[in-house]
Amino acid sequence: MGKIIVETCEIEGLKVITPAVFGDTRGYFMETYNYNDFKEAGIDQIFVQDNQSASKKGVLRGLHFQKEYPQDKLVRVISGEVFDVAVDLRKGSKTFGKWFGVLLSAENKKQFFIPKNFAHGFLVLSDYAEFAYKCTDFYHPNDEGGILYNDPDIGVEWPISEGMELVMSEKDTKWGSIKEFGQNA
Repeated sequence: MGKIIVETCEIEGLKVITPAVFGDTRGYFMETYNYNDFKEAGIDQIFVQDNQSASKKGVLRGLHFQKEYPQDKLVRVISGEVFDVAVDLRKGSKTFGKWFGVLLSAENKKQFFIPKNFAHGFLVLSDYAEFAYKCTDFYHPNDEGGILYNDPDIGVEWPISEGMELVMSEKDTKWGSIKEFGQNA
């Protein structure tokens, strides 16, 4: 029980996971994580921390990363819908500075695996969304970094609908560019 479908992405290391969902008249059941299934799919990580956030439509969180204590992340949406983005920050990578985005929702139940040394962020598309993720290292508040969400050198195509007002933390409006990151890396 609990087999998963894993899709590789055009950026090496990123994976979109679709769990097996078993439904009947009562509702549904699914395994959101099974170490053996993920290991068999090439995701052999030990997760040490689970996080969850709730946000309203238009909230954009990111693009975040940890500098000295990078984290692999397995992210999913419990309620609502988000556009989730990862940006390759791996030194020497042929896809450095490239981004990949995926629609995650309570309805499609997809998960997104983001390896270490990627910046990560998401935009809430539904009126409300609950977002959950597993990490392979603990959060270190003095170690956080970020890249500006609308850096033209990355060119993330956020699905910002007409009239959508973005809601962001102050720090997320002040991160530097991918060029600045590259100079400091």
